[in-house]
Amino acid sequence: MKNIYKFIGYTILSLGAISMILPFIYMISLSFMTETQIFSSTVSFFPNPFTNDNYKYVIQNVEIFRYFYNSMIVAFATTIGQTAISSLAGYAFARFNFKYKELLFLLILISMMIPPQVNIVPLFFIMKQFYWIDTYYSLIIPGIFGGFGVFMMRQWFKSMPEDIESSAKIDGCNSFEVFYKIALPLSIPAIVTLAIFTFITTWNSFMWPLIVTNSDSMRTLPLGLANFKGSFREITDWGALTSYSVICCIPVIGVFLLGKKYFINDIVAGGIKE
Repeated sequence: MKNIYKFIGYTILSLGAISMILPFIYMISLSFMTETQIFSSTVSFFPNPFTNDNYKYVIQNVEIFRYFYNSMIVAFATTIGQTAISSLAGYAFARFNFKYKELLFLLILISMMIPPQVNIVPLFFIMKQFYWIDTYYSLIIPGIFGGFGVFMMRQWFKSMPEDIESSAKIDGCNSFEVFYKIALPLSIPAIVTLAIFTFITTWNSFMWPLIVTNSDSMRTLPLGLANFKGSFREITDWGALTSYSVICCIPVIGVFLLGKKYFINDIVAGGIKE
């Protein structure tokens, strides 16, 4: 009976994985097909003949390198900023005692419950007051501060034993040295996990960049994709559109594959109790 349940479970997981991977594989296949193949009545995952004309068309007709550069700058800067601030704040909430500590942490938790759309209008006016509209500042700085990152790092640091840190303090380390030399290296799995979530969220962000950017030179890849889709008046060029979509997905997949080892270890560690 146990083997039957295991078989059913693996079957469900396999079907779920196939349902998510198959559309992506088909999108890659379409990006290398001609228009005739795409609209053929026969569904095929293998382009015949194989062509890269769709990618050439995108590169020649869209400022994709500029959009790609903007997305990389915004995503990496936001990821680095949020992981740094969340690590420092999370460690402070986990290890230090200060006035209004619980109240401040409660406010951070409340901020996680507020839908992001609620903050768009006041945040836009703040950016306008600082003259940051259509600049990297408006795209990066609001994303650096996040309640989820602080909460996640605080929970990680609280789960770490304090004995090693106490030994370091006896040896003469101050609080920052304990954080930098002891706590931070031990929190690499949590930091990588937070970095992956932050990078993917920032890379795929559409609404906020749409609101705070005006010029074409400040657009990110998702905005460029929407503008590219809107450029088709009568007939959509699905080959070019899927090619653009594949280019958008490459960095996200790369970042996940690079941090997969730490990401999985973090999930496993979170399920183990002392």
